[in-house]
Amino acid sequence: MLTTVEPTQFPDKFPPLLYSIALADRVVLVVTGLDRAFAESVATLDLFDLPVSVYLSRGVGEAEVRRVLKGSRFESAPLAELDIPHLREELIAWNPPPVADGPVSVRLDHAFPVKGVGTVALGFVRRGTLHAHDRLRLWPTEREVEVRSIQSQDVDVREAVRGTRVGVALKGADADEISRGQILAPGTGLTIGDRFVLRDRRDSRYYRGRVEKGAQLQLLVGLQLVPARIESVTPERLEISTDRPVVAERGDPAWLADLSAAPGPRMVARALLDEVKLDTPAPTSSPA
Repeated sequence: MLTTVEPTQFPDKFPPLLYSIALADRVVLVVTGLDRAFAESVATLDLFDLPVSVYLSRGVGEAEVRRVLKGSRFESAPLAELDIPHLREELIAWNPPPVADGPVSVRLDHAFPVKGVGTVALGFVRRGTLHAHDRLRLWPTEREVEVRSIQSQDVDVREAVRGTRVGVALKGADADEISRGQILAPGTGLTIGDRFVLRDRRDSRYYRGRVEKGAQLQLLVGLQLVPARIESVTPERLEISTDRPVVAERGDPAWLADLSAAPGPRMVARALLDEVKLDTPAPTSSPA
């Protein structure tokens, strides 16, 4: 079963591009013109380790596109002319994402009330298998919820594996207590933090700002995009604080973005979470 996600509000808004890529296992980059949106898409995807297929709309020259891609991690990627029937065949032929070992983890991106059903949350299973009647924690809150039922592509299912887009009817939380980035998972195994040490940092070659102490940025972990401040910088590590608790695991990938960088691309760096600390109490519930 294939699910496609498109950042329809980009380039007017930058976060939808981040959310779409964060949900993806593979990326289709359709080049409609050599504009800022294309340049920023290249700069952003350069920091995500995802397979990228590049398609050129009619009238877009391959030589010009190669110049923009030069220096990026997919500068040698094959370039194909956009042909919708061919693209549809390629999408159908894609192999499903490998099943990730470990307890179930569902990243949520939306929730709403349904008359006669109650709270319904939409999300993607990113690890393990989700079962109807699972009792899980709504991270980063301490609230326990029950999965009353599961739908995928508007079909009732008893379980859903990694990569599946799901709608889950939940007992134990109202829709306005669920926000994008929260995670359904067992009650233990994850960590909540608002101070992080980052290692193995890879800076964007396109970012024009400076990575320095006091810089106000945005931290992306999973679907959580939160304001962050750089507390210290050394060649080996970067320490940051966030304005609210974030669900994370040591070794998780994280990205830094500068939403105020008007002159150029807004991606700053990619790194791995080396330490996760909590200086303030985790919330018992979280407003949408």
